[in-house]
Order: sequence, then structure tokens, then C-alpha cells
Amino acid sequence: MKIISWNVNGIRAWYKKDKELNTFSWFLKQNPDFFCVQETKSEPEQLPDELLEPEGYTAYFDWSKTRKGYSGVGIYAKHEPDEVKIGFGDKELDKEGRMISLYYDTFVLINCYFPNGGMGGDKFLFKLSFFKKFKKHIVNLTKKGFDVVVVGDVNIAHDAIDLERDKENENKIGYLPEERAIVTGILDAGFVDAYRWKYPETVKYSWWDMKTRARDRNVGWRIDYTFVSENLKDSIKNAEILNEVYGSDHCPILLEM
Repeated sequence: MKIISWNVNGIRAWYKKDKELNTFSWFLKQNPDFFCVQETKSEPEQLPDELLEPEGYTAYFDWSKTRKGYSGVGIYAKHEPDEVKIGFGDKELDKEGRMISLYYDTFVLINCYFPNGGMGGDKFLFKLSFFKKFKKHIVNLTKKGFDVVVVGDVNIAHDAIDLERDKENENKIGYLPEERAIVTGILDAGFVDAYRWKYPETVKYSWWDMKTRARDRNVGWRIDYTFVSENLKDSIKNAEILNEVYGSDHCPILLEM
């Protein structure tokens, strides 16, 4: 099974870059079982037919209910799921269109664009509430006997190895102690960070600040993750950060099992 996840930072803009950067063509060439996108910033009726129905795939989307051109996630799947679930079933936490899950027999794939919380205040509290609910949700899934794979933009760098300038960012949202503890809590609850499992000491980033042209200098953060329930860790064949692929301020990440 091959899963690719990519925060595309606006799927319509990402799609338009295909002629120059082969964004959409790159996805089709990789031929994954699942292609998960975050920060689509679009509703389905705004997308061209090729994005809605690429050959061999069925597309499933969730989008912001409160603010157009914001947030949003999607999954392109080769395999028809038994069930598609949007969000948690919590009106407040689901309003921004941040999570979509595909259920297959004993397997669940979750694609999530976690809140940034970068403005502080209520937005940061929303981020903490979202993560609290999320952890409870995925633990409940494993208790029900599901094998769980989570992909997406987590908007947190977990350890010093996961960002270029850790000392300079210790007091910045995205690397605060309480945020790093969230990721630790997910791991302690029975999940594995697939990339770090395969490459415990490799320094690679998945996001760079566009305003400062940070990618040119590789001053980045690893904030895009694949988490798998611990019983699946020995099934991890490969986990990669595909930082040679352009088309967004994030690069895609890969999980093969």
C-alpha cells in the first residue's frame, strides 16, 4: 500500500502549476493507492473535472463551513471504502473542514489538516481542543480493533531535529512545550511516527517559509507526519519526505506498507 500526503496550499493554484512544476502529473505518475491533500482552500464545485475525477481514483473532500478559501482536505482513493466519515461529529471542531476518514474492514485512513494556532488566543485554544479530541478519537479506534494510519499537516515540530533553528523557536507556536507534548502523547498512546521510526537521526524538513525564501537555504520545519498504530510498525516498508518535489510551501511525504 502506497500513501502520499501533501499540503498543497490551495489545490486550484497547485493544479495550475502543473505545466511548470508537474504537480498534478507528478501525483498521477506516482500511482499511489491514496493521495491525501490538505489546505485545499476550495469547495468541490470550484474544481475542474480532472481534479474531481482523475482516472482510476474517487475523490472525497471536506471543506470549511464558515470561511471560503480556507482550510479543507481531500483524499483520492483507488479503493472504494466501506464508509466515509467527515470530522469528529463535533459541530465546533468540524466547522473548518479539517479531517476526513476512510474506513475499510479493519483499517482506517485519516487525513487531517491540524490547526496552526499561530495567532494565539482563541485560535491556540482551538488547536489544543482539536488535538485533545483527536487523540481520544484515534485511541478509541484502536480499542475497537482498527488498524489506523494518520497522515497530514500536524503544524508541530516534535523535536530539535525537526526544525533548523530550535533555540530561536522555543517560544514560538508550533514548537511550544505544550505542543511538543501533544505529539509525545500521541506516540505514548500507541502510535508510531513512521518517518522517525525509519530514520531516527535523519534531518529533513517538509515546510519552509515562502516569505523569507527559506527553502533556498533549507531553513525548514518537519511538521507533516504519518502516524501508524503500533501494531503496524513492522509493516512500514518505507517512509520518506520528498523534498525534491516542488509546488507548495510544503513538500509531499510518502508511506509504503
